[in-house]
Formats: sequence, C-alpha cells, structure tokens
Amino acid sequence: MHQERTSPSRLASLRYRDFRLLWLGQLVSTTGSQMQIIAVNWHIYELLRGQTYVLSILGREVRLGAEALGLGTLGLVRILPIILFALLGGMVADTRDRRRVLMGTQSAAALFALLLATVTLSGNASVPVVYLLTAAGAATIAFDEPARQSLVPNLVPRQHLTNAISLNTLLWYAATIVGPALAGVLVGAFQVGFVYALSALAFGVGLAALVPMGYRGGAAARGTRLGWRALAEGLRFTYRSRIIWSTMMLDFLATFFSSARTMLPIVAGDVLGMGAAGYGLLATAQPVGAVLTGVVLSLRREIRRQGPVLLVSVAVYGLATALFGLSTVFALSYLFFGLTGAADTVSTVIRGTIRQLVTPDRLRGRMTSVNMIFFMGGPQLGELEAGLVASLFGAPFAIVTGGLATVLLTGWIAWRYPQLRRYTGDSAEQP
Repeated sequence: MHQERTSPSRLASLRYRDFRLLWLGQLVSTTGSQMQIIAVNWHIYELLRGQTYVLSILGREVRLGAEALGLGTLGLVRILPIILFALLGGMVADTRDRRRVLMGTQSAAALFALLLATVTLSGNASVPVVYLLTAAGAATIAFDEPARQSLVPNLVPRQHLTNAISLNTLLWYAATIVGPALAGVLVGAFQVGFVYALSALAFGVGLAALVPMGYRGGAAARGTRLGWRALAEGLRFTYRSRIIWSTMMLDFLATFFSSARTMLPIVAGDVLGMGAAGYGLLATAQPVGAVLTGVVLSLRREIRRQGPVLLVSVAVYGLATALFGLSTVFALSYLFFGLTGAADTVSTVIRGTIRQLVTPDRLRGRMTSVNMIFFMGGPQLGELEAGLVASLFGAPFAIVTGGLATVLLTGWIAWRYPQLRRYTGDSAEQP
C-alpha cells in the first residue's frame, strides 16, 4: 500500500491516492448505475402500462396488473445472476488481482449499458430484451462488489478504515440522489435510451480511474485455487462468525419485506398523481435522508452500543416504510421515505465496519460474496414479493404490510441472537 502522511482529518482516507482514485471513479460509475436502474424501471412501466394479465385459478378469474408484476419481476431478474455468480465472484476476488477484476467488471457493465442504449434508440426494445440485458448487468455486480469491498482495506491503514467505509456509504447515497434525479429529468425530456448511453459513459469513467492506481497487491489468498474447498472455507467462516451472520439475517429480512423502491413508479404515478420527473424526485428522498445521516455520523467519534443501535435503526426502517405506504401527500411521502434512508445508513455503517475488521484479508472476498447474496437478495426478492402482493391488493397494501413485518422480525432477531443486542463495538469477534 502506498504510504502517505496521515492526518486527524475526518476525510483522512482520501489522502491516500489509490483510495481517492477508486472513490472518485466509483462515484461516477455508481451514479451511472443508479441512472440505469431508474431508466429500466420506468422503461418496463411504460412498456406494460395499462395492460392486465388474466389468470384462471380453480375456475376463477384473477386479474394481475401488468405494470406492478413487471416491475416486481425485475427483482427476480436482478437477483438470479447474483445468486448464481456471487460465490464464484468472491473466490475470484480472493484468488485474483482485485484491481484487474474491477477493470473487467466495469468494461462489461459499459458494454451491456451500450447494448441497452442501442436496442432502445433503434426502436427494438421489448420487455424480454430489457430483462436479458439487465440480468447481464447484474452478473457483473456479482464479481465487482466482492473485489471492490475487499480492496478498500488494502488501500488505507486500519485506523482509517471506518472513515473509508463511511465515505463509501456517503458515495453510494450521493449517487442515488444525483442518479435518479438526473435520470428522471432526462427520461422526461429525451428517450430512455439516452440515459442508457450516459450510463455506459459513466462505467467507462470508472474503468479509467482504475488504470493509474499504484496498488499491485496480487491475489490475497495466495496458493488458494478456485474450487469447492475454497468455497467451503468462506462459507464456514461466515456462518461461524455469529455477529456477521446475525447482521446478515437482519439485513435480508428487513429489505425483503420493506422493499418499496420498485413500487415508486406506481406510488408517484397512481397514488400521488405525478409523472416521470416526480418519480425521479421521490426516488431521491431515501438517499437524501441517508446522506444527511452519514454527515452526522462522520462528526461523531464512534457509535456506542452498536448492537442495540443497529436493531433500533432497522425497526425504524420498517415503521417508516409502513407510514410511507399510508401517505397520499407528496411531502409526507418524501419525509417517510427519507427516514428509511437515514435508518438504513446507521445499519450499513455498523455492519460494514464489523465485517471488514473481523474478516482476514484472504477471506474478505468470499465473506463479501455471501453477504452480497443477503443484502442484494433481500431487496431484489422483496421487489418480486411486493410486485405480487401489489398486483393483487395494490401497492399501498404491499408497502404497509411489508413495513410492519420488518418491525416484528427485528424483534425476533433481537431475541434469537442475544450476542447482537449485547454487542457494543468493543468486543468484536476475532477470526
């Protein structure tokens, strides 16, 4: 790791050139990714708008709203490649040069976004084509995320790792403010294919930022080969570290039931009576709440009683989701959706710090890949669940019941894992 003079600054990790390059490139790349997510959601909504699927079940007709079901299916389309490739991606991150892995994933993401732009602008887009290219993009994430998260501890010293994780959290939510807002404006003013083209350019910037990095650490798990033994080692470590495992379970259950983001086009268009620009604006509420909370957390020296704080933050996340589902006023909807982002940020910072400090470098990719299935699988499968419930009973019902289920399940996790509710941050498990 390239050493530079440290500083007591709260932005100390940005003083390290390689981390700074990674961070800036990721900021642009993630913004493009968020633009693409919003564009795909709206594209599917428009392709299926006004359509209804009629099924015959036990002699009775069941009508399903095509928009809600189509948006919910996006969750399945995005999570299946992650489930299929995440564990392989984790092993690749531990047994290959992580920087080179990231260069490959950014190149692939740019290619798939460019293909989306091409088929859309040429008038050949269809629901199956959009699903296929979205799934291909999700597969790149399965390799990108383990390598990226595992690389960060190699770029900054241990004492600045929490700062680096906090900055990455802020980066993520800042991108989810700028990306959806920009995408909403562009979709309203131009063709959705134009947004896909800009996303491809953003991935290209992410790739360019990786080229001049000085870090050449090679494989973290030297002598380890891709195979069942390497996979079993990672799975065994993750499961036996009960603090890590309990937080993964908590994250999965909460995001599975409180996944309201994919229902935003319906909330904005049908409940609140707003168009594409309003949808883009509403989508910024969650990251705005997250960024404001992230700034507050960065001004604190530490989070005390981390276990109880984590549990309370997830319960607040569920309650705010339920209130969001009940609201029919834009200002209140924005407030409650913003509160979900604030609560999620607290949870993310605590979980991220625990994972990186507890896990040895040679296992970080595999641990991250398991965690990725939980923290990405929850919301993506939750989108499918929400889409099915919304198609039968309406989006507000799906959102409200999901939020209440999250509150109840948080209580169950607190009871099931007493070590989590007693965790203070001073007694992290050692590998």
